[in-house]
Amino acid sequence: MFPDREYHHGTIFSPKSFCRIYILLTRFKLKLWTVKGILMRVVQFGAGRIGKIHARNIASHPRSTLYGIVDPVEEAGKALAEQYDTKFMEETDALGDPQVDAVVIASATNVHADQIERAASAGKAIFCEKPIDLSLERVEGVVAHLEINPVPFMLAFNRRFDPNFLAMKSQIEAGAIGGVEMVTILSRDPGAPPVEYIRVSGGLFRDMMIHDFDIARWLVGEELTAVKAFGSSLVDPLIGAAGDVDTAVVSLSTDSGKLVSISNSRRASYGYDQRIEVHGTKGMIQAQNVLESTVVTSTEAGVRSEKPMHFFLERYAAAYRSEWDGFVRLVLDGEGAMPDQHDGLASLRLAEEASAQVL
Repeated sequence: MFPDREYHHGTIFSPKSFCRIYILLTRFKLKLWTVKGILMRVVQFGAGRIGKIHARNIASHPRSTLYGIVDPVEEAGKALAEQYDTKFMEETDALGDPQVDAVVIASATNVHADQIERAASAGKAIFCEKPIDLSLERVEGVVAHLEINPVPFMLAFNRRFDPNFLAMKSQIEAGAIGGVEMVTILSRDPGAPPVEYIRVSGGLFRDMMIHDFDIARWLVGEELTAVKAFGSSLVDPLIGAAGDVDTAVVSLSTDSGKLVSISNSRRASYGYDQRIEVHGTKGMIQAQNVLESTVVTSTEAGVRSEKPMHFFLERYAAAYRSEWDGFVRLVLDGEGAMPDQHDGLASLRLAEEASAQVL
């Protein structure tokens, strides 16, 4: 993983020596961080809103360092690079640099697939924002490319790393509610994005509900093989005019008969609505909304609590940090079953089927 590069300050070992030591240590179940000085060097593609989140998490993690920023908008890329005292780079230079261990693809959706293939061919570990691509055929091509050029790959289905959903999954796997029979997912945004975004997003099923398809597969533990979708444009008529829906309900089932219901809306006046319920043979488990605060006011007039957090940046801040830690452990330790290209392909297939039924 670590090619020849300058020796790390304060050590007498080269990175190759570190790798040899690491292999020996892991045989004795010791952690990589016990070896002083090893950091995964990361170049990030993309300096937009989501890129700023990832840059902060990379730079703050004790086992990774932000080695450079790549962005077609030079001003944005240089500004983010300057913020973290790192380099602004061209993609070809980043992929050709032997000191780069991994890339984060947080660029525009329409370049994800090409960047994945070039990074894999260069032997870099890859963390990619969803989706891999909006085209099912193109994603299948990327999956095939990664089979030929195997590198550590993680797709950023960040909701799997939310502490509440992880606790729910842990209890399900421990048998707390018996066998899973039904999963209900409610996901509603506080407001619709601009119609200009809608036109390039791939639509509600590929852009928004794809997270819920992934969570449903993860919680059920089986492939969802039947899809029935309904959708309407109730929030903004311009969304309907752009060829999309803003309100949708999808029912799914597995070959064994397990059922899933997903409800999405581009409107929730009370905040970012993110709830899950799983019903099993021995009981039920729920993950409720995360509120703006835990303060509850009780008076003669009634009991009042806070609204849900406003949107995904606030609601899933912990999940973004946790997913980056997961990628670091995947690359450096070989740990964990992380969401990968196959999960991206499976969720996109469900989105394609739902979209075909509605649009």
